[in-house]
Amino acid sequence: MDLDTMMDRRHSVRSYGGIPPSDQDMDRIVAAARKAPSAGGLKALRVFVLGSGTERKCMMEAALHQSFIAEAPFLLLFCADHKAIEPYGDRGKELYCVQDATIAAAFAMLKATELGLGTCWVGAFDEAKVRKAAGLPGHLRPVAMLTVGYEK
Repeated sequence: MDLDTMMDRRHSVRSYGGIPPSDQDMDRIVAAARKAPSAGGLKALRVFVLGSGTERKCMMEAALHQSFIAEAPFLLLFCADHKAIEPYGDRGKELYCVQDATIAAAFAMLKATELGLGTCWVGAFDEAKVRKAAGLPGHLRPVAMLTVGYEK
């Protein structure tokens, strides 16, 4: 599938079927995210794959109770890594690592679309609640979530 077709097919999916994506497909999606460009090649981001119902329910509660988050078989959590971006000072901490996480999430969305999977970008969430639910250390800032699964 060419890029234009992928961009035309990609849309926000908020209703997922019961069959989860394979572990191999999830690995491909995360690998695509890791291929995204980053400031200075530092890859100042972290991607977490949340697959258990408990994890996704906690994220749903932290994300203003958007129920489709718990319904999706997988949730990817993209975090900016303030420690990895230290060579770029305050601008790196406030902007570059956030851009890194955002670009990686976009690459993941396109790969999921190529694999026939649906996604939905989630940016509306309580950052402190997500941080606590995911057990994130202080140098990681949650930037975006991406639900992943087959559209119902």
